[in-house]
Amino acid sequence: MTMNMNKKEQYVAAIDIGTTKIVAIVGSRNENGKIEILGLSKALSKGVKRGVVLNIEETVNAIETTVEDVQKRSGITFSEVFVGIAGQHIKSMKNRGYIMRDAYEDEIRKEEVFKLIEDMHKIHIDIGEEIIHVIPQNFIVDNETGVKSPIGMCGRRLEANFHIVIGQVAAAKNIEKCIRKANLVVKDMILEPLASSDAVLTEDEKEAGVVLVDIGGGTTDVAVYYDNIIRHTAVIPFGGNVITKDIKEGCAILQRHAEQLKLQYGSALGDIAPEDKVVSIPGISGREPKEISFKSLAYIIQSRMEEIIDIINFEIQNSGYADKLAAGVVITGGGAMLRHLPQLMKFKTAMDVRIGVPNEHLAGPAKNEINQPMYATSVGLIMRGFDYLDTYRKSFLAGKRDEFRRPEISELHEETRGEETTVKAEERTPLSEKIKMMLSKIFEVEDQKIS
Repeated sequence: MTMNMNKKEQYVAAIDIGTTKIVAIVGSRNENGKIEILGLSKALSKGVKRGVVLNIEETVNAIETTVEDVQKRSGITFSEVFVGIAGQHIKSMKNRGYIMRDAYEDEIRKEEVFKLIEDMHKIHIDIGEEIIHVIPQNFIVDNETGVKSPIGMCGRRLEANFHIVIGQVAAAKNIEKCIRKANLVVKDMILEPLASSDAVLTEDEKEAGVVLVDIGGGTTDVAVYYDNIIRHTAVIPFGGNVITKDIKEGCAILQRHAEQLKLQYGSALGDIAPEDKVVSIPGISGREPKEISFKSLAYIIQSRMEEIIDIINFEIQNSGYADKLAAGVVITGGGAMLRHLPQLMKFKTAMDVRIGVPNEHLAGPAKNEINQPMYATSVGLIMRGFDYLDTYRKSFLAGKRDEFRRPEISELHEETRGEETTVKAEERTPLSEKIKMMLSKIFEVEDQKIS
């Protein structure tokens, strides 16, 4: 993260490590709160399978290539990045916690809510797993249910329902190791469905109830929102790559030809594909070329896509909010560009469907280039980065420098690009600080009301 101290201008850098591509991106925020992308670079991802890093060296090489390129394009040198985490190891659970207070008449303080959230990080999970996010759903004060912010209320028993996201320690460590080997530091690790949601969902959709479906190369991320609160998350270990594999095996062609077929001529609806159109694919090593009909290709794609949608439907039912999703489904990610996918999704889910792009949050000359479903997660990581900085700054300006200052952050020092300075860190943000900063953001409005 870099900031110009005179102009009060800040830049946030992020890296999206996906199964098919690795994206490095740098953005700033204009006076209207819109994100301006100053540089973006992507490279082929070879060391990642279903969102999990399996080859450290190849992943590091791809990260270094994209980072070097994006630094040249933007003219900004950065040392800290926000990184997305997903993969088939991600799972979520619900839990409830409570504390008994000493005095009924005393107002509930932030510190008590902090303790309640911190206790959730101590719950029993399987060996080799770690808690990535603890997200409050709602609070209960004595018998008063459905409380969104208990700060300032009086009561004897403070209780809350939580949505907890869990991942494998090894998977997170491997991501950090790749970033570290590329001479960078992970400022914070963010669940990718949350980042994508920030980029493509509107506040009205989150309030009415909506399902985000982010279809990547190796995984499909699902996030269910209702009443402006995330209610369910899941990572399905299937994405666009399994469709490509089916085309490769069904048509007996090479992987690269199968991917090209899917992108240029593929459709998610076999019934409306033309019967009289064929595409010729070069034969392997000088063999006769193959002719593949559009209709056969579409039926192969539709068959696999229906399986993925069936799993998405299961996750929607599993969330407990299937009958409350008035805004329907928003699909994003590279897989969202598949022809006629919204129609198939609407038919299979019986809900309204639209393609999600991050256009509402973008500004500047690069807006059209970035305004694609495949960059939703990358833009969302930048947005989450600025949210992080805003919370840090508010805490700092509130006179809590010693409380919120990370002990491992060195003093600001001169970096490249004139008067810019860079904050450097040795490791990821400590848990206690992350919770405090989250609370500061959640309850800032309530504090203003109380005061």
